[in-house]
Amino acid sequence: MLKGFEKQTEELNAYELQTLVPVLVAGLRCKVGKRCAVTNKYIVRMLKDKYRVSDVRVRKVINYIRLNALVPCLVATSDGYYVAQTEDELRDYEQSLYGRECAIRNVRLAIAKQREQTFTREPNLFNQN
Repeated sequence: MLKGFEKQTEELNAYELQTLVPVLVAGLRCKVGKRCAVTNKYIVRMLKDKYRVSDVRVRKVINYIRLNALVPCLVATSDGYYVAQTEDELRDYEQSLYGRECAIRNVRLAIAKQREQTFTREPNLFNQN
């Protein structure tokens, strides 16, 4: 779980594992190619009448699906989720993830530096308190 986002990032519960994972796996498997992409909002809208879902938890379920390779080559773009048809599509998605990973790391390092500069006091050799 992520600090400050405990509810959104908590592990999948039994309902999500036993009910939502199979439904989303079945639905996403047939979304082959970018022209078949579906957005998170679309998925939630299609499922909300029959299932307990939210956009945050759908993302968490999709993350689980990816990490466990339940739908191989499942990518996401601004067009939505779909199964990549080519190695280039998968490589482009991998590069996108790498870029985001680097950007997040750079922000983390900048914040760490700011924290150290702001809150770490230099010892005052002349005033021993």
